[in-house]
Amino acid sequence: MTNGVGKVYLVGAGPGDPKLITVKGAEVLAQADVIVYDRLASPVLLDYARKDAELIYVGKLPDRHIIPQDDINQILVNQAQQGKMVVRLKGGDPSIFGRVGEEAECCVQHHIPFEVIPGITSGIAAPMYAGIPLTHRDYNSTVAIITGHKRTDGRGGVEIQWDKISTGIETLVFYMGVKNLPYIREQLMAHGRSPNTPVALVRWGTLPGQETLVGTLENIVEKVEEAQFKPPAIIVVGEVVHLREKLQWFEKELLNQGEEVKTER
Repeated sequence: MTNGVGKVYLVGAGPGDPKLITVKGAEVLAQADVIVYDRLASPVLLDYARKDAELIYVGKLPDRHIIPQDDINQILVNQAQQGKMVVRLKGGDPSIFGRVGEEAECCVQHHIPFEVIPGITSGIAAPMYAGIPLTHRDYNSTVAIITGHKRTDGRGGVEIQWDKISTGIETLVFYMGVKNLPYIREQLMAHGRSPNTPVALVRWGTLPGQETLVGTLENIVEKVEEAQFKPPAIIVVGEVVHLREKLQWFEKELLNQGEEVKTER
């Protein structure tokens, strides 16, 4: 696109394995004039890009943002106003803690056409690659997807209603929660969750370097500290974690291929 206003595509890159991007996501990557990409989007996906495409890295670390969100919004606007086709490539699914709403609102504000292309979110894929389906009719009928940390930009945010999720929802999935795991455990147990509730952490899910750590609410913090288990990781709390003992298909596949697998109980 070179004449008039361009278009912004907000694309989910999937959970890590580059083969898990959607067909449509791959198609727009191959057509883009500009690709604005995150740290958790597989760099292999940039192989889809045209040789003349402009690549802009806006990766974020757990403790700091290399480029603030407002500046990212402005990059999308500026590039699209030059008539370019812009792909904003975001790890996982852009609508699950991916700030797609903020970026889409910015496009609307500046009268820029946009399209959202969903991706496979890590909160579903990483547990399943560790042998943990988030739903199973013998264990649960509800799942909650929860942020593991608060906003750091001073703009407030919505507080987690611990009294409702602790005993009212069987399976809890926390994103970005490794650093705050002691607080998460404290709140869940203080609001009635059993200390014997199974917990699993899955790091780098769907990738050959996937690591899984399993424990209970009572001992998981100590296990994480002992194993020096670092983010990025998904945290699953609930009885469905027991299914891992039967269903850990991906790690068995890695072992069959001669890969080293890190899994601790």
